Amino acid sequence: MGEHKPAIDTGLVKDLAAILTETDLTEIEIEQGELRIRVSREVSAPSYIQAAAPAPAAPAAPAAPQAATPQPDAPAAAPAKTGNDVPSPMVGTAYLSPAPGSDPFIKVGQTVKEGQTLLIIEAMKTMNQIPSPQSGTITEILVTDSEPVEYGQPLVVIA
Repeated sequence: MGEHKPAIDTGLVKDLAAILTETDLTEIEIEQGELRIRVSREVSAPSYIQAAAPAPAAPAAPAAPQAATPQPDAPAAAPAKTGNDVPSPMVGTAYLSPAPGSDPFIKVGQTVKEGQTLLIIEAMKTMNQIPSPQSGTITEILVTDSEPVEYGQPLVVIA
């Protein structure tokens, strides 16, 4: 009976769950002293396909099947890349320049060195520099400035 366990603040758990919903994050974890709380939600590929299923009922039915057809292929196509793509290491918002109005970190055709910053991903109010995993030439930038990105999503292609 000598061990004291901290009480779980259900309001905090609800706030964390609300943050997940508002930001489209899949997981959030905090620590306060000896208390660690992790709130996560499962997001799977079938849920995206199910979300696309009601679209054929809309008046733009011919466009919906065309959009729905590539979606099942897209998750399979991303891992099939040659390894020259730089995947997002986290969920967040991608920024192509260090500050609004300044020059971008990289441009298509630019040569980069291993470790050079390619872009920044903001996650939980923290700016995370994304370094180049290899030296090479930027052949494609797959995200736009201020675009939300998912874990594993290809960001840049380096040849």
